[in-house]
Amino acid sequence: MNRAIVHMDLDTFFVSCERLQESKLNGIPVIIGGGDRGVVASCSYEARYFGVRSAMPIKMALRLCPEAKVIRGDYERYSKFSKEVTEIIQEKVPVLEKASIDEFYMDLSGMDQFFGCYQWTKEIADSVTKNTGLPISFALSTNKTVSKIGTGESKPVGRFEIPAPDIKSFLNPLSVRKIPMVGDVTFQLLSRIGIRKIKTLAEMPVTVLQQMIGKNGGELWKKANGIDLTPVVPYSERKSLSSEHTFTNDTMDIFELKRLISSMAESLAYQLRAEKWLTSTVVLKIRYANFDTETRQCKISYTSIDHTLARVALDLFEKLYTRRMRLRLVGLRFTNLVHGTYQMNLFEDSEELMNLYQAMDRMKNRFGKNALGRASGFELASLNV
Repeated sequence: MNRAIVHMDLDTFFVSCERLQESKLNGIPVIIGGGDRGVVASCSYEARYFGVRSAMPIKMALRLCPEAKVIRGDYERYSKFSKEVTEIIQEKVPVLEKASIDEFYMDLSGMDQFFGCYQWTKEIADSVTKNTGLPISFALSTNKTVSKIGTGESKPVGRFEIPAPDIKSFLNPLSVRKIPMVGDVTFQLLSRIGIRKIKTLAEMPVTVLQQMIGKNGGELWKKANGIDLTPVVPYSERKSLSSEHTFTNDTMDIFELKRLISSMAESLAYQLRAEKWLTSTVVLKIRYANFDTETRQCKISYTSIDHTLARVALDLFEKLYTRRMRLRLVGLRFTNLVHGTYQMNLFEDSEELMNLYQAMDRMKNRFGKNALGRASGFELASLNV
């Protein structure tokens, strides 16, 4: 059976949500992002015309497009719209994967004999726009990679089908940057040896790519040749992330307790980013030596940033731990999760901070999550001080 994989992407999602609330934003350059030191979280096509792009410093974006309307953004509103879209699609397809707050994969394999996959997908997209007012693009092909690239090429409000015989002719003239796994570092490496088009990459011996890039070289070669067997993973919403520590000996060592809470927050925040989640609620639990258990929680703006979550967790500890009694357990939980990455924190954080966390996560991905971290989360004994 031929695979039929659809990629759907809500067009300039944050901007579209704002335009539904304020029609005066239609047709003008719009930038969604943080304050003066923040960066662009999203922008309209009118702003992109001037060279504005996501993750660009707000100050630079306004130099390029001084007429742009800057809006801080409301992640709670965007999450609500995303949930509505998810529910509409989920009712109509057999297998749905929610890749991010505004991005979806569907496996319609086998449905062509009953409905015609392209027509079925078009009706789903039309239903999303009719019921929410949000524009959405899609591409249909035999795998995730080709469909995702197809959606990008079809925007805005694109409807695109790439049958198996047309995959090579579709991919070949495109830049290698169009391949989802190609970041700035890989692109620069390939460019230095003259590989800028997917066709050139696809014709390279796979062994050469593996020598250049490592184990990802083989995957990159497959994607350049339109080969991707990655399945569409059925969507299920994670409710929370949590961590608990039971002490071998009950303790009231404040320094050790705060160190542990900081370490838990950092570890859970890294897991949030790795799994592309943001949290809006921090819950701290303590259990005294007599087994009395108390919890306290705090609502915050959506984030996955260590220092914000650790600060909130420590504030909760200060308010919760009021008895001079030994503790036997400390627990930390992040709940009310929504899909997103640390780039969504651009509403609040600066470009420098975003770059710092990207660099830290790359190190942790390569050497393990305990390879580096904040000094406040490490045991002094482990640091040999």
